[in-house]
Amino acid sequence: MKNLNILFAGFGGQGVLFAGKVVVNAALIANKQLSWLPSYGPEMRGGTANCSVCVSDEAIGSPLVTNPNVLIAMNRPSFDKFINAVEPGGVVLVDSSLIDEKVERDDVTVYYVPATKLADENGLSGLANMILVGKLFQEVCSLPGGDYQFCDGATLDEAIQKCVPARKAQMLDFNRKAVQIGREQ
Repeated sequence: MKNLNILFAGFGGQGVLFAGKVVVNAALIANKQLSWLPSYGPEMRGGTANCSVCVSDEAIGSPLVTNPNVLIAMNRPSFDKFINAVEPGGVVLVDSSLIDEKVERDDVTVYYVPATKLADENGLSGLANMILVGKLFQEVCSLPGGDYQFCDGATLDEAIQKCVPARKAQMLDFNRKAVQIGREQ
């Protein structure tokens, strides 16, 4: 597999860091090399938040993702800040419920997913992040023979189970449903 360098970016409170944890846990279960590097402003909720995730078959030299091959943008400021950093040939997932801008670059593959709207319509308010994780796995991480394929649906589900804390066990099925909605987009 090629090195997968993902940048999750949005506001604090959107679950950007949690989404990154789900991906790295899936990579851990799949016995890959990985790193997870959170970054957030002092404001936390409402401030900026992003998360660098690296998945590889080989040792990872730096956990910081400056030129992602996958960008998941959950708000307009993050979109504006990182869209030009995506490497040519990369993938961009945009929460089109919150970002009305279109990608002008023609050297990246873009998926516009109205994740926040879908979450709200399905009684999953606050789980737009997991809808985007579902789309990420459908289009990037689980394609048989794909450059970045490292896990399957069972591995992803196991990762979700590991990431949802026991005190929030009632959220497990909601997270699963959100991922499924994302995979169907």
